[in-house]
Amino acid sequence: MNTLTDRYLAATLQSVPAQRRDEIATELRGSIEDMIEDRTGNGQDPVAAEREVLTELGNPERLAARYANHRLQLIGPTYYLIWRRLLRLGLSFIPAIVAVVVAVVNVADGNSIGGAIGSGIGSAIEVAVHIAFWTTLTFAIFERVSPAVKLPDWNVDHLADVPVNRQITLADTIASVAAITVFIGYLVLQHFESWVTTEDGANIPIIDPALWTSWLPALIAVLVVSMVFEIVKYRVGQWTWPLFGGKLLLNLAFAVPALWLLLTDRLLSPAFVERFEWLGKGDNLDTVAAITVVSTAVILIWDMVDTALKTRRSANA
Repeated sequence: MNTLTDRYLAATLQSVPAQRRDEIATELRGSIEDMIEDRTGNGQDPVAAEREVLTELGNPERLAARYANHRLQLIGPTYYLIWRRLLRLGLSFIPAIVAVVVAVVNVADGNSIGGAIGSGIGSAIEVAVHIAFWTTLTFAIFERVSPAVKLPDWNVDHLADVPVNRQITLADTIASVAAITVFIGYLVLQHFESWVTTEDGANIPIIDPALWTSWLPALIAVLVVSMVFEIVKYRVGQWTWPLFGGKLLLNLAFAVPALWLLLTDRLLSPAFVERFEWLGKGDNLDTVAAITVVSTAVILIWDMVDTALKTRRSANA
C-alpha cells in the first residue's frame, strides 16, 4: 500500500540512523494509528483524520531530526554568541588592512592606481569570505562534536558600565577611517599623479621618491595602525587613559619622523622644490618648514589637551 501514513513514515525514516529505523517505524506508526483512532472514534472521517494527524506531526525531516537528536541549525545557541563576536571582530578591520597593504604593494611594484585599488578591493573581499567561512566551519564542527561543552557561566559582574553619553560615535569613526584611507591613498598616488608637473608635462612627486625605501612604508604602517585604533576606540565607546596613551604614541610615531624629515630637507622631492623657485631662494624652505613644525605642534598639543579633558571627564563620570 501507499497510504499517507506509509509515505510519511518513509520520508521520516530515510533521515534517521539505519540501526534505529525498525524501532522508530514501529513506535511512530503506533502513535499515528492511535491518534487516528481517537478522531475516528469521535465520528471523524478516517481519511480526514489521517491527514490532520500527519499535519499536526509536521515536517517529517524535522521529526526525524528530533528522533536522531540532530540540530537543525548551523550554529546553535551554545556557541552562537562567541561565533558572532569573533566574526564581527575579524570582519571589522582585517579586510580593510589587507586592502590598503595590497594596494600599496601593487603601486610600489609599478602597477596602475586603478589596478592597485581593484586588487586591494578584491583581496579584501577574498579575506572577508575566508574569515566568514573558516570561522563558521570551525564553530559548526564544535557544535556537532562537542554540543554539551561547559562554557563559563555568565554573571552580573560581566555587565559593562553604561556611559552617560557615548563620546565616540560611529559617524566620527567612519570619518576618521575614511580620512586616513584617503591620506594613505594620496601618499601613493602623488608618486605617479601629484598634479604638479614639469614644463613638458611629466609628473613631479611631492614626497621624495627615495623615502619609499625607508621612511614612507613605516609612516604608512603607522597610519594603518591608526585605522585599527579608531575601530578599537569606537568599540570602547569612550575615552580611557590607555586609549589616550595609544593616541599620543601614534601621533608622535607619525609626526616626529615626518617633521624631522621636513626640517632636514628630506621630505619634499628636489624636483618639487625646484618647480617652485621661491622655495629654493634664501631661507624660504627653512621658514616654511619652521612654520609647518610650529603649526603642527600647536595642533597636536591642542588635540591631546582636548583628548585628556575628555578622558578625565569620562573617568570621573
